[in-house]
Amino acid sequence: MNVPSGIRQLVGQALQCRRLTPEIENAINSELTRIGYLPETDFEALELLMFEMDAGRITLVPNG
Repeated sequence: MNVPSGIRQLVGQALQCRRLTPEIENAINSELTRIGYLPETDFEALELLMFEMDAGRITLVPNG
């Protein structure tokens, strides 16, 4: 069974709730730091997240 990476799961959360919260963003950054590299599938997931944000379908939630 192929289990999605932590980054893809976090991107999935952001896509599902249509918001990139500071918690999700920090978790993505922590996961990137932990693994030390960006596999192609994770890159594609982050690229999709950025595309959705640029299109206005994902809201960036400010710290606060």
